[in-house]
Amino acid sequence: MAITSYCEDCYQGSSLDAKVCSNAKCGTPLGRNRRYRVKVYKNARPVFTKVVDNLTIARELEATVKADILRGDFDINQKPTPIPPLNEVWNKYLLWARVNKPATWDDDLFNYRKHLEPRFGKKRLDVISGMNVNRMKLEMTKGETKDGKPCLSKRGRLYSASTIKHQLVLLKHLYKFARGRDFKYRGETPFDDDQVRMPHLDNKRTPQLGDAQLAALWDTLDIWPNQLQSGFIKLALLTGVRRSTLFTLKWEDVDFEMGMITLLISHRRKGTETVKKTVAPAVMEVLRNLPRTESPYVFPGKGGQQRTDFKGPWLRIRKAAGLPEDFRFHDLRHNFASYHASNGTDLQVIQQLMNHRDYRTTLKYAHLSESVVNEAAIRSGELLTPKRESNVIKMNE
Repeated sequence: MAITSYCEDCYQGSSLDAKVCSNAKCGTPLGRNRRYRVKVYKNARPVFTKVVDNLTIARELEATVKADILRGDFDINQKPTPIPPLNEVWNKYLLWARVNKPATWDDDLFNYRKHLEPRFGKKRLDVISGMNVNRMKLEMTKGETKDGKPCLSKRGRLYSASTIKHQLVLLKHLYKFARGRDFKYRGETPFDDDQVRMPHLDNKRTPQLGDAQLAALWDTLDIWPNQLQSGFIKLALLTGVRRSTLFTLKWEDVDFEMGMITLLISHRRKGTETVKKTVAPAVMEVLRNLPRTESPYVFPGKGGQQRTDFKGPWLRIRKAAGLPEDFRFHDLRHNFASYHASNGTDLQVIQQLMNHRDYRTTLKYAHLSESVVNEAAIRSGELLTPKRESNVIKMNE
């Protein structure tokens, strides 16, 4: 039996006097409004777990359970609040995501149906263990299930660390959602006590096209028969905005006179925001040359509705331009920032161009501006050395 400070972000317990979560990968500050978890074990198996709002209630609850155990009144087999299966939580979560995650909810839907639902959909939340989740990680990493069946992507390849992490993050979000008012789940999760670890990602990857590759891509776009498809990629090249942002762009958002466009920017944790940006004349030229339809969207999808996918056109254009197979559409965004950093644009300016809320995100491009830093260091001697007039008299004068 124990009382611990409860972390709402990673669901782990820390000591009562901890200032931050003891999970090194979390580190969430634990302030005065922290909650507390009371846990009771019987034969090394948790038989009672409850999270309460303050330490006084936690100690009273602990004392009550202790007294009940001593008197023999504590019913280990007592009927707890019904615990929902993952599918039930997902159905509620999907309704919430359609409203609050307009740019990415369809990615969650694909990932859930592809990976999480077949494995965990019918299981109750308290039954899904860390071992189950780690088995999914292993199967996706090795490309084979425990029954010997293939576990590969549509292209027949092993899943990347990034794809595996997406599944774990989504599952973690579902458990966090289940703790809300709809389900009030207070049981254990597969992520407690660091049972499941996120795959290591190389987040400093900053792909940049060489001059010849960039020229080949532009040449391909200039002769591409579908102007909407080529224009979509040109705007991504020239602005560095995400694919999902271009999907939502409407003609009413384009101000040709002022040379500005209004963008709906999606942030992973902070929702969406509307940003009005000045763009290069080349961007306006691309927009002027695009064919117009009756759709309000600049790059409409089927039936004039908002486009939701650009994978097919990108793969065809990438192949025609001779770009590497691992160069993703999102890498056009990295390419935009990399070129700016390599050519001396200040990192704070790049942060604004990229609409990064956190400056640390922009720091991944810092190494690309080293040549600019070196030049500044060399100039320091010139800038900081006193400029004195010489008192030496030349003898030949």
